[in-house]
Amino acid sequence: MAVPRILKAQVVDVSCGENVTIIEPANVYGCTLDDDVFIGPFVEVQKNTVIGARTKVQSHTFICEFVNIGQDCFIGHGVMFANDLFKDGKPDPNPDSWGRTNIGDNVTIGSNVTILSVRICSGTVIGAGSVVTKDITEKGIYAGNPAKKLRDLP
Repeated sequence: MAVPRILKAQVVDVSCGENVTIIEPANVYGCTLDDDVFIGPFVEVQKNTVIGARTKVQSHTFICEFVNIGQDCFIGHGVMFANDLFKDGKPDPNPDSWGRTNIGDNVTIGSNVTILSVRICSGTVIGAGSVVTKDITEKGIYAGNPAKKLRDLP
């Protein structure tokens, strides 16, 4: 009988600001976490990702490579970021062709949201369960699949 290779969750090669909290188990590697960032349990943050100061990432969230999240954001439980859109019908092994995601400051993302490679402007709220497939360039509340603007925010 074959023996499986077992890898443990770990925090390695992370550039941290002051007062960063990571709740274990978490798999956080090759990324930058600015001052006062909170990472909940069962979160994965991959390399080449930056999370801005005072941002909170709740449990069971997956943040793939090439995601930049601004300051003072809230990322709800079970949020999934995707950077490979399987354009050729299969996973693309070349990271240079993967999308990039940029989240502005003061963005709130509800639980179980899926975010593809997009830009989301500062001050936006994304409702729980939404799927963000296109750039959001106007501050407001968005929800649905695909996410659409429900109303403006001041």
